[in-house]
Amino acid sequence: MQSWLDTFLQMLALPQYGLSTLFVASFISATLLPIGSEPFLYGLLHLNPELFWSAILVATAGNTLGGAFDWWMGYGAHKIADRYSHSKHHTRVIEWLERLGPKACLLSWLPLVGDPLCAVAGWLRLPFWPCLFYMLIGKFLRYLAMTSVLVHFFAK
Repeated sequence: MQSWLDTFLQMLALPQYGLSTLFVASFISATLLPIGSEPFLYGLLHLNPELFWSAILVATAGNTLGGAFDWWMGYGAHKIADRYSHSKHHTRVIEWLERLGPKACLLSWLPLVGDPLCAVAGWLRLPFWPCLFYMLIGKFLRYLAMTSVLVHFFAK
């Protein structure tokens, strides 16, 4: 079992597998599942530092597409969410999001609130392409900043 696990982990460390694993982890972490992609990103860069920009772009793409998936889930869940529309907090958040529009998706990188924010943007039927654009910017800047700090402070 240990040799199988070692072989599997070595395979994932290869750039051609590591980037696809990072993409899947980034996509899943952008959904409402509580999984972070940062350990995958840092692990890949620790083993393959020359993949810095490729890894940032792949993580950004996976996380942005995961945010788009959240948007579509929110878009389809409009009827279900109507049950909870009588809350005072709900009304305040909806007004805030409607005022900001797609630019609110810049905050999609935030832990805990970023992924539901994408779903609520879909639920409010905010324009998909501008939302996706702002998600992309926010997520790219997050990965760039976070990875630069990790690589700088935890380099060999």
